[in-house]
Amino acid sequence: MAIFDFFKKKDKEELDPLKDLTLEKLRIGYLVDYDMKTWEVTAHHRYGFGGGDTVEEWELSAGRETVYLEKSQDDQVEWTISRKIPLGAIQEDVRNYILEHDDPPHQITYKGKTYYLDESGAGYFYENGQEPAVGFVYWDFIDENDEYFVTIEQWGETEFEAVFGHSVEPYQFSNILPRVTP
Repeated sequence: MAIFDFFKKKDKEELDPLKDLTLEKLRIGYLVDYDMKTWEVTAHHRYGFGGGDTVEEWELSAGRETVYLEKSQDDQVEWTISRKIPLGAIQEDVRNYILEHDDPPHQITYKGKTYYLDESGAGYFYENGQEPAVGFVYWDFIDENDEYFVTIEQWGETEFEAVFGHSVEPYQFSNILPRVTP
C-alpha cells in the first residue's frame, strides 16, 4: 500500500460502533432490542411544527407488532413509544364530536382510564423524511399522573387515527445493530 492510498477517501462509509449505534442514528433496516423483543426499523419519518420544531419517528416491527419510537426536543430530549389503537377503543365518540365541534372533548376514556386534553396543534408529516408534506391536526391527552398518553390525529376532513403510549429512556434499548448488506 502506497503512502497516498492512506489518504484516499474510502468507498464505503464505515460505522463507528461507539458513536453511530445510538437511538438518534437508527436507520431503516437496523435492529434494536426493546421490551424483550428484537425490533427492525422499517421506516424513519419526520414531523414539522410551527417555530421550526421537529419530531423524529422510527417505525419498529417485530413479527406482526408495530410500535412508534419518537424523539422530540423542547427544553430537553424526550423519547416516547406508542402503538396505534382503534379510534372506537376510546369510550367517547371522538370522531363525531370533533366533526360537530372542531375539537375533541376535554377528557376521554381509554381502557377505563381518564385522559385529559393537554395540548393541540397542527403540523406536517414527511414520510421517510421526504416531500411532499401532509398536513394534520393533533390532540394530546395525558393521564392524571402524566405517565401515559393518547394522541388523536386528524388527516383531512374525516380521517382519524389514535395512538396510546408512554415515555421511555434510551437505556431501555440495547443491542443496536446495522443491517449487514453483502
